[in-house]
Amino acid sequence: MAKNMICLWYDKDAEAAARFYAEVFPDSAVGTVHHAPSDYPSGKQGDVLMVEFTVAGVPCLGLNGGPACKHSEAFSFQISTEDQPETDRYWNAIVGNGGQASACGWCKDRWGISWQITPRVLMEAMAAGGPQAKRAFEAMMDMTKIDVAAISAARRG
Repeated sequence: MAKNMICLWYDKDAEAAARFYAEVFPDSAVGTVHHAPSDYPSGKQGDVLMVEFTVAGVPCLGLNGGPACKHSEAFSFQISTEDQPETDRYWNAIVGNGGQASACGWCKDRWGISWQITPRVLMEAMAAGGPQAKRAFEAMMDMTKIDVAAISAARRG
């Protein structure tokens, strides 16, 4: 177990979420699945209680804690993409698996975890600052899924 990891609270589907992430994102895997040693408020002895997993190299722990805590956009995974096909692949995997599209490259998976699918060209435009950043930012504000060609065109002016 990693010394520091992100703990994500799920109602009851931590293992399903971890397996989905491992299928979709490179450098992702499901590790140890821990079963409850006794009954607990949201489950029974033997139910999956915790799942150790990695998402794009980030160590995580999924906790099946029941319905008491809900996810919000205050936490999200930001996945950097190289081009439109990679952006589309991740976006479509999340939204197409019961997720929900949002604005400016954000979406939620079916478990309520927020994701930012962010093409590198957008981050490079923001880092450039000045008019390039302003044009790219303004273009992004009208998007749901990020359009790499439109961001590139906006950056060029």
